[in-house]
Amino acid sequence: MGFGILIPILPTFASKLLGISDFGIGVIVASFSFMQFVFNPILGKLSDRYGRRPFIVGSLLLTSSSYIIFSYADSFFLLLLSRMLGGIGGSNISVAQAYIADITSAEDRSKGMGLIGAAFGLGFVFGPMIGGFLSEISYAFAGFASAGFSFLAFIFSIFFLPESNFKRESFDKSGIKIFDFKVAVKALRMPVLGILIILYFIIVFSMANIYGTFALLGYKKYSLTDREIGYLFGLIGIISALVQGVLIKYSTEYFSEKKLILIGTILMMIGLGMLPYGINFNGLVVISTIFALGTATLQPVILGLVSKYAPENEQGVILGFNQSFSAVARILGPLWGGFAFQFLGYEFPFLTGAFFTFVTLFITYFLLKEK
Repeated sequence: MGFGILIPILPTFASKLLGISDFGIGVIVASFSFMQFVFNPILGKLSDRYGRRPFIVGSLLLTSSSYIIFSYADSFFLLLLSRMLGGIGGSNISVAQAYIADITSAEDRSKGMGLIGAAFGLGFVFGPMIGGFLSEISYAFAGFASAGFSFLAFIFSIFFLPESNFKRESFDKSGIKIFDFKVAVKALRMPVLGILIILYFIIVFSMANIYGTFALLGYKKYSLTDREIGYLFGLIGIISALVQGVLIKYSTEYFSEKKLILIGTILMMIGLGMLPYGINFNGLVVISTIFALGTATLQPVILGLVSKYAPENEQGVILGFNQSFSAVARILGPLWGGFAFQFLGYEFPFLTGAFFTFVTLFITYFLLKEK
């Protein structure tokens, strides 16, 4: 929820109040993912050795602090600092996914990843709408609200989150690396697993093209208010929560994972390609719905398969590498998106995403083998 509050308003805040260029906004958005790239494998591997709980608790406190800095940001560099610290805190995603892997069977892994996606989706239901509303009071007030929600999560985790990792005796005792090329080569060479990681990378890059530019599209092209942009993000969150929390559970019983990936890819491709041509707010509602159905289907299914094909005693390090690798996509995506939006035209970030999503359709159909 704290994360969701800032997502729709950060680009407009940076553009309207701080006068930061579209490409500069892309740099700020990418900085969050750059820190995740650095710290995801570190936290993932440390959690294999020392347990998941301490890293989830500590990262939530750091995340809360980053939002406080956002509230006082009056320059490019302070805003950049707040997002970098937030990226370090957000590196707990690999730990959270490993936590899910600890407490679910291989057969229920996609459902488990769907639940964590549903929780994230629920934050995206209320967070953006609250952010859009609070931004009309002040952007600083919205930042304090984000900090408050993250601090509540920190308190909750202290008192109610048990440890899940009891397999530490099988921990790989080699040194921790920011980017472990041996793990990368090993993971990418594994049958099926390597293809899944590449698929996830391309999908994340395609989505990341619009991380900063979707709000800018609404503000600059469609003249939407922060509240209306928040409603669109909230709609995406509602759909994500429904798909990942309810539909995935039943769809995996009737469709193979490969078919679900194909369906999700087609929907995502159509949504991305049509976003620049939505005409008005109502048109964007329809297109955003199609886009959200696709992305909400793809993420838990691919992550569930990655976890299923990863060795049991290397869940943290493999999932950490996957998140680190996908963080590269989240770095490149906003950088390209901001550059393309400013210098090539507002359509290009979205059309780029649609093209690469089309590429994943072919990879899935021809190269991904079902177990």
